[in-house]
Amino acid sequence: MKSIKPGRGPSFFSGFVSVLVALFGVLWIVITASMGAGLFSLFGLIFVAVAGGQAYMHFKNATSEKRYSAFDIVDGTEEPDPLNARFGKADSETSPGAGKAFCPWCGAEVEKAHKYCSSCGREL
Repeated sequence: MKSIKPGRGPSFFSGFVSVLVALFGVLWIVITASMGAGLFSLFGLIFVAVAGGQAYMHFKNATSEKRYSAFDIVDGTEEPDPLNARFGKADSETSPGAGKAFCPWCGAEVEKAHKYCSSCGREL
């Protein structure tokens, strides 16, 4: 199975932004509570809850060995993750389809010697 996995860098950045949103939620609660806004303070709890869940998901995806796939299209030999070496994995170890060739247009498996895809007919 071929897949596009979000890079570790974008996942770390998204986790960092989620932490900032959670801090905004805390700030919202403090400011609205000090103004006596009542129910508007509850919006801050929503910010904190949603951002906390997203931060957990993004940091887990950035640091885990088996990250989730966003789309099933590209294997590790076609789009390697530059930060895999930092986490102790070579790209050839992480890609189950290493050594296979696939059409960039339709995703069908093709022979490396072919010039055109046998499934969609487009030039490789």
